[in-house]
Amino acid sequence: MTELLKLDGVNSGYGDLIVVRDISFAIEESSITVLLGPNGAGKTTLLRTIAGLNTAKSGTITFEGETITGDAPYRRQSQGIGFTQENKRIFKKLTVEQNLMFGTYSLKLSKAESKERLKESYDRFPILFEKRNQTAGYLSGGQQQMLGISQALIGHPKLVMLDEPFSGLAPSIVSDVMDTVRKIRSEEGRTLLVVEQAVDLALSLADSVLVLDVGKLVHTGRADEPGMRQIVEDTYFGNRATTV
Repeated sequence: MTELLKLDGVNSGYGDLIVVRDISFAIEESSITVLLGPNGAGKTTLLRTIAGLNTAKSGTITFEGETITGDAPYRRQSQGIGFTQENKRIFKKLTVEQNLMFGTYSLKLSKAESKERLKESYDRFPILFEKRNQTAGYLSGGQQQMLGISQALIGHPKLVMLDEPFSGLAPSIVSDVMDTVRKIRSEEGRTLLVVEQAVDLALSLADSVLVLDVGKLVHTGRADEPGMRQIVEDTYFGNRATTV
């Protein structure tokens, strides 16, 4: 398979504080990779760095064979990187449809193309069509999450990064969103990088797993690798042997 995203020796953080250190990995096209690790491991910081919201202090980020380390967030979005941040970063005072249309403004689409992108969003999550004229702040948590994912997808990104997309959702909604994530890969051919805390859920979703702890990548492997669950649990509960 073709390599879509590659990080080589990336260090990043906030100001003088380095949160993730010497991160190196590659993600293949049309795969689902889950990023696991305890709270404070640096998972969100790593996604923000790939999206360009945090600056890499050193190292190289390559996307489709081109170095994007110094590119601004809007450039990375236009190159094909979509990012749904934790806590459903939607515009809560706008309607559902206005939220979705906002995601098309920078794409310079024709009216026909914008309508087609809206239709794709509504086909993916029919409840959003039913609620299209409703103010987004009044949606349920699951519906807001669907809207956030749709915002990221409306630009047809090659890489979709989701930061804890199942957090706080009812089990029935989790199942629906998981099914959609799988379809985004299987039917739309997109590549996904997902941060998730629930180990069993993450391993059932993923092709590959990255395990992060105190800012360092401590294990990479296939989700179905023998002993993967134990490796993740050991990391969560303090056994920090590095096996990368």
